Order: sequence, then structure tokens, then C-alpha cells
Amino acid sequence: MAKAGSTEANHLPRPAQHVAIIMDGNGRWATQRGWPRLVGHRRGAERVREIVRACPNLGIRYLTVYAFSTENWKRSTEEVLGLMAIFARYIDREADRLLAEGVRLRFIGDRSRLDPKLQKMMAGIEERTAKGTRLDFTVAINYGGRDELTRAIRDMAREVAEGRLKPEAISEAAVTAHLDTADLPDPDLVIRTSGETRTSNFLPWQTAYAEYEFTPTLWPDFTAHELGQIVARFGNRERRFGGVVHG
Repeated sequence: MAKAGSTEANHLPRPAQHVAIIMDGNGRWATQRGWPRLVGHRRGAERVREIVRACPNLGIRYLTVYAFSTENWKRSTEEVLGLMAIFARYIDREADRLLAEGVRLRFIGDRSRLDPKLQKMMAGIEERTAKGTRLDFTVAINYGGRDELTRAIRDMAREVAEGRLKPEAISEAAVTAHLDTADLPDPDLVIRTSGETRTSNFLPWQTAYAEYEFTPTLWPDFTAHELGQIVARFGNRERRFGGVVHG
């Protein structure tokens, strides 16, 4: 057994406490099979269930997934409405299971554009699962990193104008406190499926020092086994955060 502080101990695999996933490839998965894109989105929602269940056993304490971006409104009305229906169905069907398994579900993003009924469902499941401690599961819906930062800056500007915040008190910590993820740790690892290598406006502030992994696997085919392989590779990476590791 390695002694604390030894070189061997310093190189033991490090768990990824917070994993963020850009779930990409649902539409292509369906198109490749000659099916409507919404079939792929439904399969993608089913895949979320498997990944959520696998996280605690892999040492993952926080999971954040990118479900719908601020740019996704540009898709066809049929696809957008279908996606919203899938979100509502997921919340309705998964509430009891998440509660029983100790999973806390929360949402980030601008909810103001979402249907009031969906907003009510989101608030309801957040309240029901608030005491979950086994996994903190966050779904980004109508989320965009630039939009999030714009909203945070607007809030701080309002506080300055009202005399509740001094300009010189605006620090990195102050910005972080105004983000949707204020009470979450920054992601250690970001995974994007489908072979694309863009970050797509996903958590730009929070992922400044995250490790990235891009896999060609389309999201409906992404398994808990592949997640475990990626997490294992992450554990052997040397993370310096701008410093130098000696010894």
C-alpha cells in the first residue's frame, strides 16, 4: 500500500466527481436506420436512464447532461414540440424511480420560454427529489453558456445599480455565484458523443479546466461500459491546472 504523500500515492487514479455530457447523435442514429429523428430522441432518453444508474458505481457524484440548447429552437416545429413532449414524459415516468434511487434532479437554463405546464413539472420533480444524495443529476434545457453569462452579468449590473454590489467586489467567485450552477462543483470531465469535437456553448465558464473526451459513438449507442472506460482513462490523467507537478 502506498504511503500518503508518496509518488505512488500521487499517481493513483483520480475519480471524476462531476461528469458533463453533450448527448449528440440522436437524429443521425435514427436517420441511419430510416426512422424519424424523434425516434432517435426517444431512444436517447432511454439511454439517459442507463447512464444515470451507472454513475454512482463509477464514483461519479454529479452528472450534467445537455438536453436542449438555446440554439435548438432553430429546428423544425415538429422536432421541437416532439422534444418537449419527450422531456415531459421523462419527468413524469422517472420521478418515482429517481426518488427511490436517491437521485436529485435539477434543471439549468432559461425556463421562461418553456411551456408553463412543463415548467411546473420541472419544479415539482426538483422539489420531490431535493433530498437525494446518491447522485446529483442536472439537465440543461434551453441552456446556452453565453446566455447564462449574459443573465449573470445582467443580475450583477442590477445589484450594482441598486447599491447591493460594489464593482470592485465583482470577482470570479462573484460571477460563479450568479450562474445557474452556483451550488455545483465545476465539471472534471466533459464527454461529447457522435464524433463532433465542438463544445457547443456548453458550460464555458465552468469547464475552463475540464478534461474533454470525444467519442464517435452516437448517443443512443453510448453504454455504461463505455462511460466506465472513459472515466478510467480520466483517472490516469495528470491534471496540473496551470502548475507543474514535481517528483
